[in-house]
Amino acid sequence: MQKINKNVVLALLSLTSLVFLLFQLYYYKFYLSQKNGAVFSKVRGSQSGQDSTRWHVVRKFLGLISSHNIPVYLIDPLILGLVDKDIEQIRSSPDGPSPECKYFCAPRDFTTFALLDKTWKHEVGLFRTAEKMGFQWLKIINKDPRLDGMDDLSGIEIPLHYIFKLASHAIHLVIFYERSGNYLWHGPLRLKQHMDRKFVPFRKLHFGRYPGAYEKPELLLVSIDDLKVQIPKNPSSFLEEMSHSRFLECRYREARAFFQLYPDDASLDAVEFRKKAKSLLHLAALTLNNLGVKFWLSSGTCLGWYRQCNVIPHSKDVDLGVFIRDYKADIIPAFQKAGLPLKHKFGKVEDSLELSFQGEDDVKLDIFFFYEEDDHIWNGGTQAKSGKKFKYLFPKFTLCWTEFIELKVQVPCETLQYVEANYGPDWKVPVKTWDWKSSPSNVQYNGVWPVDEWDDVIQIY
Repeated sequence: MQKINKNVVLALLSLTSLVFLLFQLYYYKFYLSQKNGAVFSKVRGSQSGQDSTRWHVVRKFLGLISSHNIPVYLIDPLILGLVDKDIEQIRSSPDGPSPECKYFCAPRDFTTFALLDKTWKHEVGLFRTAEKMGFQWLKIINKDPRLDGMDDLSGIEIPLHYIFKLASHAIHLVIFYERSGNYLWHGPLRLKQHMDRKFVPFRKLHFGRYPGAYEKPELLLVSIDDLKVQIPKNPSSFLEEMSHSRFLECRYREARAFFQLYPDDASLDAVEFRKKAKSLLHLAALTLNNLGVKFWLSSGTCLGWYRQCNVIPHSKDVDLGVFIRDYKADIIPAFQKAGLPLKHKFGKVEDSLELSFQGEDDVKLDIFFFYEEDDHIWNGGTQAKSGKKFKYLFPKFTLCWTEFIELKVQVPCETLQYVEANYGPDWKVPVKTWDWKSSPSNVQYNGVWPVDEWDDVIQIY
């Protein structure tokens, strides 16, 4: 038998191993990477590996929605925060600000986009195409609050969030809906019992922990990291809006239970008052918003929203709260210009300020200014004939958005504690006789204004 040359065998084995290795690399690059989105080529100077993967997942997602003519826009706070620092350069440069992959390659587990519901049809084809591109996807639905009301609690469900996952990165698509107060709303992200809670790190998602309310954004088409994408024209304003976007729904179910115990006043006077109160509240909101003064529903107006989703017909006024730090000297002239003359001004900016404006007929607008202490918040009251001062104490609270009589407006997020502070544990029981000096649960006597200050602190018109 001919002797086998060991060198030849070794060379053949080495060549075979090399061919097999090249085949594995080819197979991974041109099959697995396309299927799973794990493409590691260089992207405008980015590092290879995970950084590049994020960019490629975003690129494939934008290609997916572009093929179906779906106009999404970027709302990812981490990326918008980076973009905002370079916004002037990004706006002026059609090709983007730098040769690096600076934004979409930034470390994160997901990228967040938004979509207006009315701008697309829920096509099955989108998700079929997504699957062919290697995406896994998850749809989160919940009931449509726009269909709820005193007459019907619909329970009809709508899509609120979509998650598209490819390789190690996910795209969070938040669906925004228009509400009757002329604003945009997104719902909470609540997983159904059967859903995979490990699909993505849900707790890290920036949108969905609670519902949110936003103004309609003006969009700008820009190039970021060689990708064309729409962003809010003013990223910093959007990010500021995001920080206080939490939304509370009116409690229609509880309101219906309330009216079963205490039938609603449907008299002509009640209907007429509610109409005037609605008009007055809309005018007040427009005036304060134009001034950039933040406010919320307070006192009886807040109670009406929380208890019965409507104005309390026997209240005879509209009550708003404003933090004294947001006070502006042009509040009074702005309301007078809007056709609401000043009825009275009590207190002063440093102490117990309160303004009242005269609306249509006998309906008035009361604005109470709130002062913050270490462990509580308070507003003041003044008795005109005696100069006596009163103080109303509230636990500290934050502000949330809600919709009330077709208006996007703020209320204390901790509404129950706020209402209980003012009206006590029996706040569910209607009270038609109310003395502002003694009836509130949180009222305290606060001394008397010095007589020599009365001309300044007690002004009645």
